[in-house]
Amino acid sequence: MVNTRVCGTLNSGSTPDGHPMTAILLSIATFISTSLGGLFSIKYKDRLHLIMGFTAGVLLGVVSFDIFPEIIEQIKIHNFDSVYPMIALVAGFLLFHILEKSMMIHHSHEDEYADHKHPHVGKFSALALAGHSFMDGVGIGLGFQVNTAVGIAVALAVIAHDFTDGMNTVTLMLTSKNTVKNAKWFLLLDAVTPTLGVLSTFLFKVSDNFLVLYLGFFAGFLLYIGASDILPEAHSKHSSMKTVALTIFGALLVFILTRFI
Repeated sequence: MVNTRVCGTLNSGSTPDGHPMTAILLSIATFISTSLGGLFSIKYKDRLHLIMGFTAGVLLGVVSFDIFPEIIEQIKIHNFDSVYPMIALVAGFLLFHILEKSMMIHHSHEDEYADHKHPHVGKFSALALAGHSFMDGVGIGLGFQVNTAVGIAVALAVIAHDFTDGMNTVTLMLTSKNTVKNAKWFLLLDAVTPTLGVLSTFLFKVSDNFLVLYLGFFAGFLLYIGASDILPEAHSKHSSMKTVALTIFGALLVFILTRFI
């Protein structure tokens, strides 16, 4: 998750004065954080329903306590029309819904209620999360274009959240019946992309308009995979109050991180 509350000042036209090497080193820390989160999910895959319950709470928290407040803040600062990020949110939700369901059409002779999982759905989801991790890196790089202090603040927020990003990637892969080997490859991709995002910001800047639309679109995507995929799967075979408690804890943890980190 990118803590973008500092991004409203990114396009002031000032000369970047952050230190590129510091940005790259901090992006390597995101690699470590993401990798540890994914390996944690692999080690405890026999308790994946509990991890999924926690992950669903994290995604809810990300949307509610990180992305929505940032959208509101950017709308206030730049006097944007609030309907456009909401259109982007609906588009993100519906696009992933359409793509997922179009890939999951069953043959007419399959049992309607059979328990089928499709590996390509998990791969698509993991790729989408890798795209988000790339934007995490973009957030770090643009923070350093403001100044070193802002860049470090953004990087610390990303590092704190990337542990759960790694968990999310592995969880989506394993619940879609991908192999552990494939899950590790996609975890590696997710862990590397923040560094690539940082490097990309040496070449361009992102406008405030794009940032707000991106945040809305990604919020819709997170809402879909959290509410329609991960949470129902967490309770499909192992529903318990422990799973519910972990969902609440996941949302609460993100609230704490976004308020105090």
